[in-house]
Amino acid sequence: MSSLTLPRVSTLLKEHPDAIAAVVCGILVLLGWFMLQSGWLGLALLILPAAYVIGGYESAREGLTTLFEEKELDVDLLMIVAALGAAALGLWRREYSFIVDGAILILIFSISGALEGYAMQRTERSIRSLMNLTSDTARIWRNRQEEEVSISSLQIGNEVIVKPGELVPTDGLIVEGFSTLNQAPITGESMPVERTIGDEVFAGTINGNGALKLKIHQPPESSLIQRVIRLVEQAQTETPPSQQFIERFERSYAKVIVIAGVLLTVVPPFLWGWSWETTIYRALIFLVVASPCALMAATMPTLLSGIANGARQGILFKNGAQLELIGRVRAIAFDKTGTLTTGKPHVIQVITDSQPEQQLLRVAASLESLSEHPIGEAVVRFAQKQRVEWQTATNVQAHTGQGITGEIDGQLAIVGKAAFVEEYVDDWSDTLMKSAQQLEETGKTVVWVAYAGKPLGVIAIADTVRPEAARTIARLKQLGVEEIVMLTGDNDRTARSIARDLSIDQVYSELLPENKVEIVRSLQCRYQTIAMVGDGINDAPALAQASVGIAMGIAGSDVALETADIVLMADRLERLATAIRLGRRSQRVVKQNIVFALSFIVLLLVANFVSQITLPVGVVGHEGSTVLVTLSGLRLLKN
Repeated sequence: MSSLTLPRVSTLLKEHPDAIAAVVCGILVLLGWFMLQSGWLGLALLILPAAYVIGGYESAREGLTTLFEEKELDVDLLMIVAALGAAALGLWRREYSFIVDGAILILIFSISGALEGYAMQRTERSIRSLMNLTSDTARIWRNRQEEEVSISSLQIGNEVIVKPGELVPTDGLIVEGFSTLNQAPITGESMPVERTIGDEVFAGTINGNGALKLKIHQPPESSLIQRVIRLVEQAQTETPPSQQFIERFERSYAKVIVIAGVLLTVVPPFLWGWSWETTIYRALIFLVVASPCALMAATMPTLLSGIANGARQGILFKNGAQLELIGRVRAIAFDKTGTLTTGKPHVIQVITDSQPEQQLLRVAASLESLSEHPIGEAVVRFAQKQRVEWQTATNVQAHTGQGITGEIDGQLAIVGKAAFVEEYVDDWSDTLMKSAQQLEETGKTVVWVAYAGKPLGVIAIADTVRPEAARTIARLKQLGVEEIVMLTGDNDRTARSIARDLSIDQVYSELLPENKVEIVRSLQCRYQTIAMVGDGINDAPALAQASVGIAMGIAGSDVALETADIVLMADRLERLATAIRLGRRSQRVVKQNIVFALSFIVLLLVANFVSQITLPVGVVGHEGSTVLVTLSGLRLLKN
């Protein structure tokens, strides 16, 4: 054998051991049968045991490990006992065809295991294709020249060069260049998107025709693709409730099968006068056909295929349990800012009482420059455009859902909601109140600014509703979602204005994070299974409380992404309807698989005692149903 062939064989043995064992077992079974038919009994009795060992080794090892370590019986051990029983019966009666029957049982069981392994590998490859989107090295700009370094050595502030057609090695902000990027591997977006200076790009996306220079703004291990990989790995290690139930059922069921098998071995000769040979043979076939292999394969291949399908479409399910639950959702609660809207508000108007507009913006920017809230960022952006200069406030404190306070030149400054600012103001302006009311009635968010105990004025801010939001709400209602609710910390007028445009059923406004949790809990009392969709830190408690928490993958905060059960990678709300359809489809396929598996077990049991099928026929029926159920689950790989 050449030196080139040896590594290839070694790779095949490592990647497909079950398939190779099945092939070798098949060749030995065929040779053993041929020797037996030709009258060469001695050679047949040497070859057939080898087929037992090679084809049944892995099943025997797993079955004995489960027996001795977990004190439980499983289907692998039942198959081995049935095959060895057939061989013992053949030696006892000198009917050596029984030994071939047992070998065929081992062969078909090993083929079935190889096919199931292949099916699961296909699903796993589809999920883990994300891993191939990570690069080992990056090209950085250092000392006025390019230098190739490992991804692990990158630091915040490094500038990375991405040439046309290359894979983006890490998340970063564009500081130079313009290009189109293919984000489909990460977000599921089918069309390339344009990106220029100031835009964020993600590791794993593919650069188009333009050269880019990126500045790293977060550690490489915190990149979007790395978070996705960690979540995928977590999804594969967790067992959903339906599979846990089936695994518990299998352990009890296996014990019942063993006890029933012993009774069938002992009782028929006394009650119905069967011969011992017939009784033992029927009992062995019973062990084979009654084993719940197909039932065990009814759930996990289906759910893993659904997870893989979702990942390809930019929907990341953290585990199979969430794929099951999303299909049963009856009500959905949406956060407003960053979820139903783009989360990028901008200043529409500034109204002052008697103070100059520059003074109001100077105070507001001094506080909001230290805030990460989208409204605060909008105020700072507007102040910068107006060329306002400000000093950073001291003793700054954020009051969640209310506003922000601090000191400027020793005087108290406040920015926030009217009710919050009113607590710190002595002289309230009726003119400003009327202006603010008019703005709120048109759906604007109004932020009050006060300094040294006096109101300076108000800032009107508007957020843009996502273009797909209305279509998504309509689609969810078509899918039968009974109630759609909007939760927001914004004022009631603004919230109701957006809710009317989107045909949302219920609106809860001016909420603190704990209020959102209470509303989610009350919805669960009415509808049992509900989903919460959000993106911010203040949504995390409600996401955790909901039956299914759904986060916006790009706009979402790290806390929201870690708390949520499902992540919409492209921030595209219409994928929510896709997730629900995928969840419902997976439920249908799992139920179909379970019904088919149980029906086939009953059919084979009846055939064993009524039609007196042979052991190979029982094996083909049993393992065939297992393979069919596994392949049925793989249907979810297709959209």
